[in-house]
Amino acid sequence: MSIETLFAGHWHPIAASDDLPFRHVFHGQLLGRELAVWRADDGNVNVWENRCLHRGVRLSIGINEGAELKCQYHGWRYANRSAGCTYIPAHPADAPARRITNRTYPMIERHGLVWTALGDATEFDGVMPDGEWSPLRPIPVNATPGMVLSAVTAARVSGSPVKALPPLGAVLELVGAGEPAAFLFQPLDSARAVIRGLIRGAADLDRVRHFNALLSDLRTSIEANVIPAELPEPIVPVYTPVSVELATMPDITIGRQATQRVRVARKWQAGTDVTGLELAALSGHLPTFQPGAHIDLHLPNGLVRQYSITNGPGELLSYTIAVKREPDSRGGSLAITDTLRVGDVLAVSEPRNNFPLRRDATRTVLIAGGIGVTPLLSMARTLKRSNLNFEFHVFARSREHVPLPDELKALGENVTIHLGRGPAETTADVTRLLGAPARAQHLYVCGPGPMLETVRSLATALGWPDEAVHFEYFKNAHEIDKSTSFTVELARSALSLTVPAGKSILEVMRENGIEAPSSCEQGACGTCLTRVLEGVPDHQDVYLNDTERHSNAAMLTCVSRAKSGRLVLDI
Repeated sequence: MSIETLFAGHWHPIAASDDLPFRHVFHGQLLGRELAVWRADDGNVNVWENRCLHRGVRLSIGINEGAELKCQYHGWRYANRSAGCTYIPAHPADAPARRITNRTYPMIERHGLVWTALGDATEFDGVMPDGEWSPLRPIPVNATPGMVLSAVTAARVSGSPVKALPPLGAVLELVGAGEPAAFLFQPLDSARAVIRGLIRGAADLDRVRHFNALLSDLRTSIEANVIPAELPEPIVPVYTPVSVELATMPDITIGRQATQRVRVARKWQAGTDVTGLELAALSGHLPTFQPGAHIDLHLPNGLVRQYSITNGPGELLSYTIAVKREPDSRGGSLAITDTLRVGDVLAVSEPRNNFPLRRDATRTVLIAGGIGVTPLLSMARTLKRSNLNFEFHVFARSREHVPLPDELKALGENVTIHLGRGPAETTADVTRLLGAPARAQHLYVCGPGPMLETVRSLATALGWPDEAVHFEYFKNAHEIDKSTSFTVELARSALSLTVPAGKSILEVMRENGIEAPSSCEQGACGTCLTRVLEGVPDHQDVYLNDTERHSNAAMLTCVSRAKSGRLVLDI
């Protein structure tokens, strides 16, 4: 039986807690596998395969950004806890597919050591005797793990007891030590091991130096008796790179289905008529998301509503959202603000992102009106953590109407609050803060429809290109004209359909058995965006920018119709 098969599933120490200082990445190894071990700012320790999924570059030479680990080669980023990819620089305007996820391993931090297991992990309890233990300096040895175990056992005080610590360890008293200690043997490879010693109680300097000297001498003795030619061949692990389809950003539909159950862990007043909610995972962590993402919240009254996640990436124990109580609510915001209680269990969809953040900008400008702070707050937290240049401008009627004030305050001087500004004053403020466009500058704006129209118009007048202006409407306030009738041909389905007056393309497709993704069904979120192969669409959405509309290359099937008598869609 091979060594990797023999010890797979067993817990082994791979690092000391002291090997994981602030924003550091440790290069670990176990049974031939290289591991990237890093502690996030929230204290969570990640143990991942030490390979970027793109080109296989070691993540141990990457950058620990606190909630994400960034590969130094092409800059792919992976989220704390899930190891899901959160950013691909080659596709800066897209949210990576959530199935691009690095390989992770279980982790337990005990007795000053970080432990992991390859394969299905056994129970950890009982691996170490109870009590306080302090780790010694690790001693690498060029010999098989079995040889090291035998040599250490043979070096104990004659006739003294040995307590085995499976799978590779023992508690015993070395000759000259003066006290028993625990010795664990980390199998780096088939012919290399690390002796990790632990002594009882607090570690004073004299005891540590004494044991380190004993173990160093023991290593010299072991390696002197090793015959290199008789050592087994190194273990050659197999690494599977990400597929070409994933690396080139495939179209992956994430539906509105309630795939996750969450518990309301916290509910608080987050501004006038604004309720904050922390939705915690029932166990483990929630799925990876990127800044600007939202979830579908399935409410007890049967309604489904979309809310932006305000967390930063890698904060996956819960999702935090904020809900504005609307006086003309159709039941969504009222159900949340008036009836939802801490402890209630709700269902949510996987996160979707139609408003992704680019991280290659030299300057990022975030402009929010009222509750529009929610998607931008996630972006701001990400930019702040990565030390990227940004400014966050929040417009509100009064100080009391600023949503999530504590969260905004934590962003420091990057945030500017504009209070009680009328239309003319808002126009002057936005014109001043935007200024003339420059290369690699990007603007993100979210809030009430009239404000978005104003900011977009001002940006255009100042010369900002459409591709540098990103926006998200909460709803489409325009009246939808459904008076026309036309023909739609679905190229990939080999189907021709008539869309009558009063019905949308999306509705007609569903009536004919064609499943198409959708979410808001108001032309605001972009979920139903579809490529146009022939014909001229009648764009009635608030998702596409002017350049995208004029190109007629795509349309939203939930509200947009046809100016020509026939459309050919890539469905």
